[in-house]
Amino acid sequence: MTIVRRNGNLLNHLPTFFDDFFNRDIFNWNTSNFSNTNTTIPAVNIKETGDNYEVEVAAPGMNKKDFKVQLDGNVLTLSSEKENEQQSSGDEKYITREFSYQSFYRTFTLQKDVVDADKIQARYEDGVLHLMIPKKEEAKQKPPRMIEIA
Repeated sequence: MTIVRRNGNLLNHLPTFFDDFFNRDIFNWNTSNFSNTNTTIPAVNIKETGDNYEVEVAAPGMNKKDFKVQLDGNVLTLSSEKENEQQSSGDEKYITREFSYQSFYRTFTLQKDVVDADKIQARYEDGVLHLMIPKKEEAKQKPPRMIEIA
């Protein structure tokens, strides 16, 4: 929202108040989860444990074959494209037929000295893509230890 200073009385502000109210994002709810390229951006949870980073990507309605998980150097890329086509049979003529196309593209930069890139695992279950990114042994959190005083 942009702050604009306006001079004048209250009646002069009423049209701009209504313009501002009706132009707010609440009326653009159907595009609130889209990027500027009209692709959906799935919600992501990232959790750190002592041994791993666990990534959960919300992507309901997809199949595991719809995903592409790629590691290039230390850049992990998650992407998906899914196009649903409805087949017509016989002499059917349709008046309205809506296309369905879903895609997303997300990248994450991994710290080379922290993660064990060769052991990354992915699985898709119940509408969530799960990634297990193990830490290197030297990067794992060590339990506290007592140091003797000499």
